[in-house]
Amino acid sequence: MKPRQRRIAIIGFGLLAFGLAAALVLNALRSNLVFFFSPSQVVANAAPRNGAFRIGGLVETGSVRRAGDGLTVRFVVTDLAQRVPVSYRGLLPDLFREGKGVVVAGRLQPDGSFEANQVLAKHDENYMPPEAAAALEQARQSHTAPTLEAPP
Repeated sequence: MKPRQRRIAIIGFGLLAFGLAAALVLNALRSNLVFFFSPSQVVANAAPRNGAFRIGGLVETGSVRRAGDGLTVRFVVTDLAQRVPVSYRGLLPDLFREGKGVVVAGRLQPDGSFEANQVLAKHDENYMPPEAAAALEQARQSHTAPTLEAPP
């Protein structure tokens, strides 16, 4: 094999190895990527029906219901415009409270409820994930937007 052919073969093998490594990394990232949606987006069918994603908003006051087993909890996540019922089996974070910010990860069920496998509560009064804060602000603006009446 001539030096030129050997160089071309080495470069080709390197490109093939790089392409394979890039494909494996992208596949791993795609399978572990979890998107964030607001309750309004979930109700509007903008969220995936068969994939995992996160919902963020506020725990609706008066919506927390605990089952007799001590581990199953049902509550409603709202962005003040729409509501999504959530069920979770496990221990809740210490900061989980009604009226406070929460992000839940899981899957949407055929009945429109959300089955969470992880619940994250905000850690202090001043912090909320940027996506959740933006979704709440957008919902507040659309929900409390002034209406103009036509003059008589």
